[in-house]
Amino acid sequence: MNPPMPSAAERAWLLEAFKGLGCLFIVLHHLAFYGPMADVVAQAWPLGIGWLTEHGRLAVQVFLVCGGYLTAQSLAKQENFSVSQLGSLVRKRYLRLAIPLLAALSLTVLVTELLRPFFAHDSLSPPPEFGQALAHVFFLQHLWGMDGLSAGVWYVAVDLQLYVTALLVMLMAQQAHARWPRWPLKAGLLAFWCVLVAASLWWWNRHPELEDLNLYFLGAYGLGWLAHAVRHAQSPQIGALAILVLGAVAWWLEPRWRVATAWGVAMSLACAPQSWWMGAGQTQRPWRQGMGWLSRVSYSVFVVHFAVSLVVNAVVTHGWPADVWVNALGMLASLILSLLAGAWFYEKVEKPAATGRRWWVWSEVFIASALLAMLINGTL
Repeated sequence: MNPPMPSAAERAWLLEAFKGLGCLFIVLHHLAFYGPMADVVAQAWPLGIGWLTEHGRLAVQVFLVCGGYLTAQSLAKQENFSVSQLGSLVRKRYLRLAIPLLAALSLTVLVTELLRPFFAHDSLSPPPEFGQALAHVFFLQHLWGMDGLSAGVWYVAVDLQLYVTALLVMLMAQQAHARWPRWPLKAGLLAFWCVLVAASLWWWNRHPELEDLNLYFLGAYGLGWLAHAVRHAQSPQIGALAILVLGAVAWWLEPRWRVATAWGVAMSLACAPQSWWMGAGQTQRPWRQGMGWLSRVSYSVFVVHFAVSLVVNAVVTHGWPADVWVNALGMLASLILSLLAGAWFYEKVEKPAATGRRWWVWSEVFIASALLAMLINGTL
């Protein structure tokens, strides 16, 4: 869920496994949380559906840690960058996130309105408004107190905020190193991130009213950055101890499964044996190829799966509203179709170069889709 992806030579199977499994669990979580199929299946398997509803969202913490790690890996190649370059990097990141999201939202708003007369359920978003659609183009909907038009849209906005924060921290560390040359750049980065992670895990993350801001998620994201620092440090003991202490204190202050999940993933990325990263002799194994593929298409799956699940929920609920096995198979079919749709979306929308021209086209398509949805609903 955190494009752009590194090259195949830079990817580790452990990182791919985390992202691939996270992709599966977030789709299953949304299937359990939204839609009537899960309500029917819960009659027979209440524990399984209950677990996915309550704990499936922990996959977000996995993506946050992996995102922090990948951002650190990407910026490690940028030994120095200026304030003017910061804007270029943010623009590239925004385009990589926005183009697939806008394309998926174009589909979602139309599917929602076409299904509304035949599928009355709380999982359907309210009819879009023009200002709401415009806010989605620039990832401002939640900051302006507006509902998202699809599941998980908030995460994409937070991801961009976190990336901008990482750039600013890098810039501050560079400025500090330029002013005090005896203070190594890597040491400065480590210090900055330790402070931010501590502030997030120990304070900001304990205040739900901040969950639309990067402050709430900086802890998990920063743990991913620290994991990368530990992985590439000549003396990794200090960094590993920092991750250990940061997580332990956060758990002591307030036990939270999201903190435990982020901490566990970060420690795994930081301290796993090197053989787990090199993947020697395992590249051609089917499960390794499968995880690599799932990791690669995870962002496209994430943005498009909600529209797919709405269609499957509507069909199954209309034809077999109370059959447990049919609804269970419907959930499985929704998962498989979401993966296939995500793979197609990756090839056709996400993979091509993220240019300003393509962003403009998809922005227009999305706004047109929102206006058409308003016309169908009679609110235009």
